Order: sequence, then C-alpha cells, then structure tokens
Amino acid sequence: MDALETARLRLLPLVIHDAAAMQNVFPQWEIVRWLTATVPWPYPDDGAATFLRNLVIPSHDAKTAWHWSIRPKERANLLIGSISLLEGPEQNRGFWLDPAWQGQGLMTEASNAVTDYWFGTLGKSVLRVPKAAANPASRRISEKQGMRVVSRFVSRLVSGEQEMELWEISRDEWLRHQHSRSTA
Repeated sequence: MDALETARLRLLPLVIHDAAAMQNVFPQWEIVRWLTATVPWPYPDDGAATFLRNLVIPSHDAKTAWHWSIRPKERANLLIGSISLLEGPEQNRGFWLDPAWQGQGLMTEASNAVTDYWFGTLGKSVLRVPKAAANPASRRISEKQGMRVVSRFVSRLVSGEQEMELWEISRDEWLRHQHSRSTA
C-alpha cells in the first residue's frame, strides 16, 4: 500500500504505532456521531489499538481495505484524521477529521487522492459512499467530486437512527470530472 501526497497532506498507511495518536484525537462526538453504530460509544481506552489490531492490519494484509492516516505536510508527525477505501457493494470510502482541522478543504483533498487511488491504482469501476443526509460537510465533498445520490435509506449511527444517502460515481465519470477541473 502506497503513501499518498496532496498539496497540503501526507496520507500514510495506518499502522499499530498510530494507536496512541488516534486514541488522542478520535473519541470526539463531532467525529463519531456520523459513524456506523458498530463504533463503540463511549469510546473505550483501547479502542484505537483494538481497531488497528483487529480490523485495519488484517484488512491491509487481505487487500480488502486500505486505511491511511491524514497528516499535514508541514507537521507530518501529527495525525489529524483517517481515510479508508473498502471492498464491498455499498460502502467504499470512509473518513474522519479532527474538528480543529475541518473547514479548510483538507478532507476534499484527501478524498480526491484516495478516489484517484481507487480508480487508478486499484482499477475499480464504481465508488459508493453512504452518508447521513444531515451531515452537510460530508455531502459537499461528494458534490465537489461530481458524485450523485443513487438511493436513500435509514441506518443506525452512533447518534441514532439517521436518514442516509448512497452517493456514487463511476470511473468514467470521475475521469471526466477530473479532466473538467484541470481544464477549468
């Protein structure tokens, strides 16, 4: 699995040594409220280590998921979030970012890098991303990427039952969208 770089970020493969940094940032209501109810809340003291040991490392080894830490280039030792790509029919990307770093377009930057990886390096044909309809920041990222809503449903998140949207973009649509952005 490759490290990825953007104009302002370094995306490094998550490793077990990231547990302490992740445990320090992740357990914030502003982050976990939009995640699936399988995330324990309140978050246990060993939650990050357990997640990395039991989910991240095995999925990297099996090549069924790709998980990166998000770090500012100018402070590459500082973990500020995570972004993942996942095999599966209905959920291929997930992310979270420390609220102190939100509102700067960083997650759009990270999402563009991993979406390029999904279609380019991994050769996938479609990317699907479920998200809470009530999470406008996450929805804006999908809108900026040229994705579209293909279905609506209800799901249980840490914050309770939520109206959800499934967003989708094909490889060809992504390539056209990227081309139109680069020529604009």
